[in-house]
Amino acid sequence: MASQSAERVRQSLRESIAVKTAVLENLAGEIAQAADWLIACFRAGNKVLTLGNGGSASDAQHLAAEWAGRFKNDRAALPALALTANTSDLTAIGNDYGFEKIFARLVEAHGRSGDVALILSTSGNSPNLLEAVRVAHERGLRTIALSGKGGGKLAALAGLSIVVPSQNTARIQESHIAIGHILCELIDETLFPETMSC
Repeated sequence: MASQSAERVRQSLRESIAVKTAVLENLAGEIAQAADWLIACFRAGNKVLTLGNGGSASDAQHLAAEWAGRFKNDRAALPALALTANTSDLTAIGNDYGFEKIFARLVEAHGRSGDVALILSTSGNSPNLLEAVRVAHERGLRTIALSGKGGGKLAALAGLSIVVPSQNTARIQESHIAIGHILCELIDETLFPETMSC
């Protein structure tokens, strides 16, 4: 039994490595462009709004915390807000306007021209995320989508789309966090080079 479990562990890790290798070989340019957009946003004093559903909501909060807090080394806080984190917002808007409007209303409330909306979705087809992207564009935000499973409708709607080449939700989310951490590294290296020698 233990040997079967160990082999299943190895299989899952091989799958994760294979997806990340595909990201390495196919998406480096898009990831670098996303970093450039985020760097320009922060440098101009604007903010990043992060959003997603379920596990992607957790990943959205994770990345916002890396920027508002710190990634590796001490540096100035960066303005990032996870639209997934306030249950009063989400339940009030969901109750009054419907679940499809929860993020659109929050983008309307907090988004300003020059900000960036970072949308995480394994399928790329969640109606509440698609609606949020539409509102973001109306308000002059740039939109970056991290998705998988072919990108769904989100891939065509977002200003910049990074589609992880996998159909497996877990493997997609693992790659999203890897990409997110790379973005954090590039932002810190560019905006806070004096902290990188630590």
